[in-house]
Amino acid sequence: MRREAFISFILIAATLAVFWQVHDHGFIYLDDPGYVTENIQIQKGLSRESVIWAFTNTHMGFWTPLTWLSFMLDFELFGLQPRGYHLTNLLLHIANTMLLFLVFRRMTQRPWQSAFVAALFALHPLRVESVVWVTERKDVLSAFFCMLTMLAYIRYSEQFRPYQYLLALLALALGLMAKPMLVTLPFVLLLLDYWPLGRLQTRQITGETGLQAQEKGLSPFILILEKLPFFVVAAACTTVTYLAHRSAGYIQSMAVLPFEARLANALVAYVSYIGKMVWPQNLAVFYPPSAQTLLSWQAAVAGLLLLLITLGVILANRRRPYLVVGWLWYLGTLVPVIGLVQAGSQAMADRFTYVPLIGLFIMIAWGVPDLLPAWRHRRVALGLTAGTLILLLMFCTWRQVQLWRNNITLFEHAVNVTKDNYVAHINLGGALAEQGKLDKAIIHFSAGIRLRPEIAGTHNN
Repeated sequence: MRREAFISFILIAATLAVFWQVHDHGFIYLDDPGYVTENIQIQKGLSRESVIWAFTNTHMGFWTPLTWLSFMLDFELFGLQPRGYHLTNLLLHIANTMLLFLVFRRMTQRPWQSAFVAALFALHPLRVESVVWVTERKDVLSAFFCMLTMLAYIRYSEQFRPYQYLLALLALALGLMAKPMLVTLPFVLLLLDYWPLGRLQTRQITGETGLQAQEKGLSPFILILEKLPFFVVAAACTTVTYLAHRSAGYIQSMAVLPFEARLANALVAYVSYIGKMVWPQNLAVFYPPSAQTLLSWQAAVAGLLLLLITLGVILANRRRPYLVVGWLWYLGTLVPVIGLVQAGSQAMADRFTYVPLIGLFIMIAWGVPDLLPAWRHRRVALGLTAGTLILLLMFCTWRQVQLWRNNITLFEHAVNVTKDNYVAHINLGGALAEQGKLDKAIIHFSAGIRLRPEIAGTHNN
């Protein structure tokens, strides 16, 4: 227990060191007004009327009553002071990190590899958007219930007590009420049945598969049947979300964005997220849509790469089951936001990787030690390498957090690192106009009009 306590202390301290500066950050123009600063219902606090509103509206195109309630509680505590909202996001992110460590420590009995997964999750620059953007409370809050779902499910798989099963189902429902991206979580539970829980019926499980590893398990049919209530809850949420998106006009028709363009963007996005994980450079709050301009060879190369990786993890599955679990975790949990059903105008978003990248972190944490030959100083080399990598990530994340300090720093950076970013131009123009820098504001408003002349608000500005 001392080792686990030490690891937990280091994870919390490192996360606070990187993200604590957020307490001086403000709200931003993008979506924060709709969620908090101009939302009259939120500013009523936890009143009877506002609570009813939280459960009966699809404001901003989502049914997310739990997220609305969390904002109402923040307003009761902090008013419209952004510091409190940011610190709530940060506390949820720390809780998610601790729960993720606990979940994998309990399943695998591998504290250091579990700690490495949790450290990558906590400190990677791609986490910044989910943690620092007040609007993305729904990311960190839904992930909190995602972790609780897995934890309750693990306890159920060990003891088979009905109340633990019901707790897992309740946690999933609450997570979906924070953000509907968790609709693929039942598939993740099936992956965990295979590895590391070892509940799937098989004749041979090789390697260190953690708790519950045994030669005889449950049949795939029984495991799927066991998840049926989870799938029903996820399907109900999917239906509500689709109707909410459609009523808000967020769903783009096939006439506007053909399926071929969506598929091309999805394939390239899958590979791009991997690239940003490996080399987190030029991260932006908004990535302009590029599906119509993608070349066919780009989609073909991305599709071929994904296919080769998939074949590779399947071939290595017998000796290294964590590879197929991590890879399918990544592919599956990104499906709701990969763009096949296009909601919104973004081509991709850093916040979409909050839960999916855990799959790739699993592959790294368990795969790298397996690839190295057994030699005397392997543990020392792995420890030094992991420590150096985490320190580099902390530095990159710390700098990325700084960019979210205010609207000018955030959107100026987005203009500089992306091309034809009309959202960044429009919002940067608004920030400059607010400071009385009208000549500079007009330059960015004009750029926004050139890129998207149909947006009336830019003309009004």
